[in-house]
Amino acid sequence: MDDLDRKLLALLRTDARLPAASLAASLNISRATVRARLDRLIAQGTIQGFTVTLKSAEASNVVRSIVMIEIAGQGDDRIVRRLMGFPQVRHLYTTNGRWDLVAELETESLEAFDEILRQIRNVEGISSTETSILLAARKGGF
Repeated sequence: MDDLDRKLLALLRTDARLPAASLAASLNISRATVRARLDRLIAQGTIQGFTVTLKSAEASNVVRSIVMIEIAGQGDDRIVRRLMGFPQVRHLYTTNGRWDLVAELETESLEAFDEILRQIRNVEGISSTETSILLAARKGGF
């Protein structure tokens, strides 16, 4: 990744919906170059997707949480693949220390949260979890 790629990614972090023509104009390059670089960044896995960020008023009923997950024995890759299949798992991180994985969940209600948490706890190979519901964002946030 070079400086131009980093500048392109910075523009996309600000607004992932910017058209190729706008990106090209901001970077003083052609649209074809923007498209080629985006295609390469996607193919390499640097860009893994595009998302929508909602205003807090529109997302006020959403339940967000952090789930710390301990894996018993082997099977990390299998468990990660299984957890990635849940659309409510917004982000999934490997970590060190007591917990093996950290999952960020987002559901539309407490009932949906209860259900996905039950499903996660029932994944074979998960031995323990600790969950915290996120209340108010003080900085940044989802």
